[in-house]
Amino acid sequence: MSNKVNKNALRAGTVTAGSALLMLLSSPAFALTRDDGDDPGPGLSVIETLGLYVVTPIVLFLVIAGLVAVGDKSRKKQG
Repeated sequence: MSNKVNKNALRAGTVTAGSALLMLLSSPAFALTRDDGDDPGPGLSVIETLGLYVVTPIVLFLVIAGLVAVGDKSRKKQG
């Protein structure tokens, strides 16, 4: 039984070490140098970010849910 536990512990350690190594290799420290043709635009303000990533998806969800509800109600009236 202990041989199986040792084998699982070795496997878990190997996976952990491998994923840690991959994360270190892809760290954002390599993003400090600009690539050729890289021309970032101006940053977004807090209000623009909230609008783009919070408000817009909620509004789209509500519009789609409303359209589905209207389509469902009209089908029930016909049946």
